[in-house]
Amino acid sequence: MKDTLSKEEKDLFKKGKLVTTALVMALVAIAALACSQPPAPAPAPTIDTDAIAQQAAAAAAAAVMEQQQQQMSAEDIAAMVQSAMSDSMMGMSESVSAEEIQDLVEAAVASAAAEGASPEELQAMIEGAVDAATADAVTGDDVADAIAMAVSDAQANMLTSEDVQAAVMEASGDALSEEDIQSIVMQALENRAMMEAPEKEEIIFGDLNWPSALLQNRIAQYLVEKGYGYPTDVKFGATLPLFQGIRRGDTHVAMEIWLPNQNDTWNEARTAGEVVSVGLSLGKDWQSAFVIPAYLQEQYPELDSVEDLKEEQYKMLFATPETGGKARLVSCIIGWSCENVNAAQVTGYGLDDHIHIVNPGDGAALNADLYGAYENQEPWLGYMWGTADPPLKLDLVRLEEPAYSDQCWFTTKACAYQDATILIAVTPDLLARAPDVIQVLRAWDFNIELFKEVVAWQDENPMSDEKAAALWWLNSKDDIWSEWVTPEAAESISIALAAGEIPDGWPQD
Repeated sequence: MKDTLSKEEKDLFKKGKLVTTALVMALVAIAALACSQPPAPAPAPTIDTDAIAQQAAAAAAAAVMEQQQQQMSAEDIAAMVQSAMSDSMMGMSESVSAEEIQDLVEAAVASAAAEGASPEELQAMIEGAVDAATADAVTGDDVADAIAMAVSDAQANMLTSEDVQAAVMEASGDALSEEDIQSIVMQALENRAMMEAPEKEEIIFGDLNWPSALLQNRIAQYLVEKGYGYPTDVKFGATLPLFQGIRRGDTHVAMEIWLPNQNDTWNEARTAGEVVSVGLSLGKDWQSAFVIPAYLQEQYPELDSVEDLKEEQYKMLFATPETGGKARLVSCIIGWSCENVNAAQVTGYGLDDHIHIVNPGDGAALNADLYGAYENQEPWLGYMWGTADPPLKLDLVRLEEPAYSDQCWFTTKACAYQDATILIAVTPDLLARAPDVIQVLRAWDFNIELFKEVVAWQDENPMSDEKAAALWWLNSKDDIWSEWVTPEAAESISIALAAGEIPDGWPQD
């Protein structure tokens, strides 16, 4: 082989990236087999290595020329090696011939040259392969086994020239066994596969500020991260700003879109192609701005309608020093769609002169207000919905309202809420970039009865938050969530749960 390559040859060498794991492992395995074989009783055959080297270099340059327009895959090269050796290997059990070595070396050198190996590196590879094959009488069967093993393990993965040199140098320098060399090359293969695996894009959940939504997000994040390998994150907020966020693509998943509360904005966003529904969440649920404790109606059985709030005795029942003689109504949380709906209902019912609206800052404040009144058996009037914490535990009564109708709802809103339909919404781009996650959300079936079980568990474990509740549910209800995911994902999730892992995307306290 000539000492240096021309500029054109070097350029050709640098263009390819075809050193396959199959060829590397074949060469290294040959060397390992050679070290482990006892010396042959007969002298090794004499082979003109210089001639082989020159022919191999010429074959390498020609191979690179052919590969300029279309890069060959690892399977292609492995098939080429197998094909080149298959005829000569048929029925062989004696030492490898010069022709067989020639075929093997030419294929190896072609792929190494395409990666950009230097003339010295090529020469070393040629001499090492020839010496290993001839010095200790490695048989054709040995070579065939090494090639088959390498091709089976390598498949379509590719190594860099650095990986090749590291494996070859370590193998030759330390006289490692075949098992050691196999381990080295497989580790290089795994590292390379990890480097080349396409990175999955982050999926951001809208963290709506109420318990059922937070719990569903934590469960969904666990399945998505631990089952499918997507990184996740959350953006915390109220209904209206988070819905505008998903329309802009700031978040990608909303686990609870409440209709009809969000009918107007939902229909607008859907028509604009900004959101897509992929299924139901929780199922049907009720809500009302005019809820009282059952013990209060037992005391005042005639207090059973929103119209009764216009009567002085009932209005004063809920009045406080801050309300100016009006009934205090603890309405919807600031930033939720029902904040505007409830205000419109008060006006529609003609209650503006009788009702003083208080909007709590968050769900905890709303719940605390009702729990405090309930504990002291005091009058309370306000907004609640079926899956909120208090209705799952306390005995509450809804005051009668005119029945829902579309005509009423889209004009005065002087009628009851329609039972809510709760949807799971995603951004359209998620359909294409995470179809496996979409399948999970389409199969989602976390209903109100399941949520009640979580609430009961949290009552027994008052220090637990939604993350602890999610872990409890995932660990105890694998027969349910495993139906939403693939068997492979279910296995990964179960392993993560057994190891006590938590998703990276869960918010930190």
